[in-house]
Amino acid sequence: MFILTKGDKCLIISIIIISLFSLWYVKKEATNYDEKYILIQVDGKDYKKITFGPEVIGKKIPIKTELGYNLIEIGDGKVRVIEADCPDQLDVKQGYIESPGEVIVCLPNKLVIEIKGKTKDEDIDYISH
Repeated sequence: MFILTKGDKCLIISIIIISLFSLWYVKKEATNYDEKYILIQVDGKDYKKITFGPEVIGKKIPIKTELGYNLIEIGDGKVRVIEADCPDQLDVKQGYIESPGEVIVCLPNKLVIEIKGKTKDEDIDYISH
């Protein structure tokens, strides 16, 4: 039978606290972007890139292609699809996305809307941290 001493308990608690702080710090640094933008792709090709800013808040952008129709709305650092002619409407039901890496996909219309982040040092990605 193993008995924990007071020193063992302090060591375990210290290791847990240091681990949690390290995870928080790495996550904070990995998601610290200087600029966020929206990348819209249709059928695997870049369709439009929109940088977030006060001038685009509330703007509605129609995306009409031979594959279908979608209407996106840009909010304060977020974006959503508000209309689509696809049968399941999953992209409309998804609501807003606002963090880099989040994606809205409309498979029938082959539409992908992704929020991306840009840092001053583009050579380092968040996985390298």
